[in-house]
Amino acid sequence: MESTKPTRKLATILAADCVNFSKMMDVNEELALQNIKACRSLIDPIIKEHGGRIFHTAGDSVIAEFNSVVESVNAAIEFQKILNERNDNLAEESQMIFRVGIHLDDVIIEGDNIYGSGVNIAARLEGLCRPGCILLSRTVHEKIVKRISIAIDNLGNAKLKNIEGDYEIYQISPILNDRTASAEQDPHDVSPADNRVGKSIQDGDIKPRLMLLPFRNLNKSEDNDFLVDGIVDDIITELSMINSIEIMSRNTTFDYKDNPIDVIEAAEKYKLDYVITGSIRSAGNRVRISAELGDPVSGDSIWSERYDRTLDDVFEIQDEIVSKMANTVLSEIEVTSLKRAKRKPTNKMTSYEYLLQGKFHKRKLTKDDANIAVDMFTSAIASDPSNGRAYAERCCTWADGIGHDWFDESDDDLHKKIRTTLEDAYELTDHDWDCHRLLCNISLHLDLNYDKAEEHGKKAYELNPNNPTVLASYGKSLVQNGKCEKGVELLRKAQELDPLSQQLIDDFIWGSYNLGDYDACIEFSGKIRKIRPNTWLLKIASFGALNRQEERDQEISQFIEFHGKDELSIQLEKLNSNNRDIGEVTRNFVLN
Repeated sequence: MESTKPTRKLATILAADCVNFSKMMDVNEELALQNIKACRSLIDPIIKEHGGRIFHTAGDSVIAEFNSVVESVNAAIEFQKILNERNDNLAEESQMIFRVGIHLDDVIIEGDNIYGSGVNIAARLEGLCRPGCILLSRTVHEKIVKRISIAIDNLGNAKLKNIEGDYEIYQISPILNDRTASAEQDPHDVSPADNRVGKSIQDGDIKPRLMLLPFRNLNKSEDNDFLVDGIVDDIITELSMINSIEIMSRNTTFDYKDNPIDVIEAAEKYKLDYVITGSIRSAGNRVRISAELGDPVSGDSIWSERYDRTLDDVFEIQDEIVSKMANTVLSEIEVTSLKRAKRKPTNKMTSYEYLLQGKFHKRKLTKDDANIAVDMFTSAIASDPSNGRAYAERCCTWADGIGHDWFDESDDDLHKKIRTTLEDAYELTDHDWDCHRLLCNISLHLDLNYDKAEEHGKKAYELNPNNPTVLASYGKSLVQNGKCEKGVELLRKAQELDPLSQQLIDDFIWGSYNLGDYDACIEFSGKIRKIRPNTWLLKIASFGALNRQEERDQEISQFIEFHGKDELSIQLEKLNSNNRDIGEVTRNFVLN
């Protein structure tokens, strides 16, 4: 009996699948099947038109072979754009987003099927790909780089599951690179940045607004999430110290860490002029950081760079990124003249890693994590006693625990420890904006020394004018000292830069109430998903101030139903304002 020898050939393999298809099936099987069929009716003909052959399908996945590398990539770009157009015209529950991986390699042909590492690697690339994008191996990139006029991002090396060795990977973002109608508008039209609420194109205060999207952790391991998040966090902070630009807050950025947002959608939602994307991969004592500054409307890459360093060089990398981005966005920015607070905690990475670990646990806001965070900050200080940031972060963690019984010490003892530790931090880092911010908050909420609060708030603002927490602290101190108009202006800017923060909406409502802008109080109360009792009180009082008694009484009834009648009296007594008359005025608005 004659044996058959396997047939081999060089082929380009394209693997694609739908993001969250299993979840869609779980929610509504019939709708999911209807939509996947509609998507396949778009994808399959495009693959065929570009000379491809689909040899495997399973549920939401498609695997095809191409003789031409260029045609495989052109097919992927085309159907990703068409799928995006389809999504624009559908309800959210019917939208489908695909990922694509493409690899060129030797494969085995057996009948109508294809096997080999070429297929496996394409599938692994697809699994790593960001939704709506296309991930290429180095062999594919080499063949197309001079043949396709579209931006291709180098994401560095990555390990592929169950595949030996590292693979250099490249990304195409077809939607980002698709020049939309808005990019081709008349030059006299207003740009997205010019449409910001309360500003006109003649307003000289409009600044370029940036958002740093979550960097990808190419290690595919949660063990170094704290390092990835910490580096991104510090880059956001460094950029926020530049007076000539605005950058969206860390909270807004990290909200999309596990829920990726389309770049154009982010640009429209937050009125962005620029976006920053990137990836980080560490191995032993080495780290690779790739970063890119892009125009979200045109899809143009303005600047990109890759850094291979030892961990000891992380601070120099951050300085270089910030400097290059600032000079690219603002051609004549005078970086050296800015009074930038050097937030960098230390040049000793062991202390820095402790600091990042502490911040990682601190943000979880649980008793166990808070105690771990304090231990981490204490270790950072032990490793480097000059690490002023570790002192400040430890104070902030203690402050978070006040009233929650998170620590063994009483609240009074915690107050004393916070004050003592902050004095140490202030001595170490006189120009540290975060220390001034914390001192401002302690003066506001613990000491009720509003003049001192304004002094520290102003210093923090001078050092870091675009950080939402600084704007909020300084804004509140100004309101408490009767400078309501300026204070509310800062509180509104803080809320714009971190629109997902419940606390910043509450702060803005409180400031607006002190200013006497009752309409704003009512309007912004409607933006809160779960309103807190103190803010609800201000909403009730605002209806009373505007003589809208019927609506006021309805709100009072709902408040009492949720919190009880006693809570209304408690909130009236707790109303925090330096204006001695506001308590009595509010009582009249609510009760008369």
